[in-house]
Amino acid sequence: MTPFESGWTAHSQQAQARMDAMLARIAQLRAIESRATQASAKSRPVFEKRGQLLPRERLALLLDEGAAFLPLCSLAGYLQDSKDPERSVPGGGMLAGIGFIAGVRCMVVASDSGIEAGAIQPRGLEKILRVQEMALENRLPFVHLVESAGANLTKYKVEGFVIGGTLFRNLARLSAAGLPVITVQHGSGTAGGAYMPGLSDVVIMVRGRSRAFLAGPPLLMAATGEVASEEELGGAEMHTSVSGLGEFLAEDDREALGLAKKLLHQTGWALQRETDVAPPPCLPADELLGLMPPHHREPVDMREIIARVVDASELMEFKPLYGAATLCVQARIGGHPVGIISNNGPIDVAGANKATHFIQWMCQLGHPIVYLQNTTGYMVGKDSEQGGMIKHGSKMIQAVTSATVPQITIQCGASFGAGNYGMCGRGFAPRFLFSWPNATTAVMGGEQAARTMQIVAEAGMKRKGIEPDPVQMQAQFDQIVKVFDDQSDAFYTSGLLLDDGVIDPRDTRAVLSFCLDTCAEASARQPRPMQFSVARM
Repeated sequence: MTPFESGWTAHSQQAQARMDAMLARIAQLRAIESRATQASAKSRPVFEKRGQLLPRERLALLLDEGAAFLPLCSLAGYLQDSKDPERSVPGGGMLAGIGFIAGVRCMVVASDSGIEAGAIQPRGLEKILRVQEMALENRLPFVHLVESAGANLTKYKVEGFVIGGTLFRNLARLSAAGLPVITVQHGSGTAGGAYMPGLSDVVIMVRGRSRAFLAGPPLLMAATGEVASEEELGGAEMHTSVSGLGEFLAEDDREALGLAKKLLHQTGWALQRETDVAPPPCLPADELLGLMPPHHREPVDMREIIARVVDASELMEFKPLYGAATLCVQARIGGHPVGIISNNGPIDVAGANKATHFIQWMCQLGHPIVYLQNTTGYMVGKDSEQGGMIKHGSKMIQAVTSATVPQITIQCGASFGAGNYGMCGRGFAPRFLFSWPNATTAVMGGEQAARTMQIVAEAGMKRKGIEPDPVQMQAQFDQIVKVFDDQSDAFYTSGLLLDDGVIDPRDTRAVLSFCLDTCAEASARQPRPMQFSVARM
């Protein structure tokens, strides 16, 4: 194949305006993400006094130096803890991502105990449940750095307590699936938090710092009147010498993390990394900043995006003349053969049929499918309805649902209506789903929704003989637009865990390559499932 011939003028006024808008969004993203780091770092004097490392220092020490790391759900909880965009601190009270420990690809979660002593936040619970599912699907060992005050009882919600049990169920599922569950207990684990080490295969504790008990001294006294110290109830020395909850006793955080690395090395799961380097795109990734418009009304040829992501900028279109607004492309990313589906407009009848055919073709070949979302949805109108848009769109949705290969989604632009479903949105459980900073997700555009409601309201008033008030109708229109636009923003939807993170468009190839490597390694890895998870003795 020959490289794609770009028709894009990268130095045009239009490209520069789009680039400026994208860079502004990326700067806003980084500023929001940094709030969690800054908030956690304020606890440094307390940690140093206790001889402890900050959570991010623990994570950096645990992971292999210089190896790739894919952070996950960094905006979890954004605008959920506070409606003020200037005050909201994202992250959900924990760090999570896929990285390498002693050469073994692992899912790693660390309590951000510099913030509210690591108390589990509502979106933080959703975050850990999401990454546990990712670990199961991608056959990754689960490594948990625990130091958590547990649930914040002053913000108690019964649904959090009930749903929180899924966290522990997932630990048992991981172990039963033959995937090592390793916990480093850096600090406290109280009540339900005590079951995190309890449901782990191996637990490392830190002398003088680790605590694990079903009822701490205050609750014990309130419930039974018994008086006991924290060490007697659940200290590291007690658990490693008396109860047997802990396997290893470390003197400090550094030694504990070193033991975790040794444990991963002993699994023998480290794979020999491939030395062959896939050819990079011929077209520069920086141009991705100027290609995507800040608003979905402006057109973009998604071939230009694809050509700046795939190996050697080589792509082969499937049925290029049929259903032309729906792109189906075969290419390679990081050496992995993939099928790519994207949109140069609404998905029409022909496009839906082409995508359905292509998905089945990729499943026959065993090639992962990458969806680059940029669609306002399925085509509407008399011709489309009479042409069977509903049934043909449904066939595409069925194909996405039943696909037997890994599916990865990047929300590059608009993701509206059932187009979100047919292009493997969150509800269709892609292995990984990331958004660009400009992405918008909604049942429809804000102005479409407002105009629809306006037409319905005006028709209702006229049936009753009431003349619509233009000022009132405009106010209602503006309010509906604001509600839709605020909720469709990529930072807001990411805060709700509707993706696995917002990424810089320039990192798209690296992120996809990492995810494809992870999927390939999962396919090659042969864990030994058991009827039961490893029980503590």
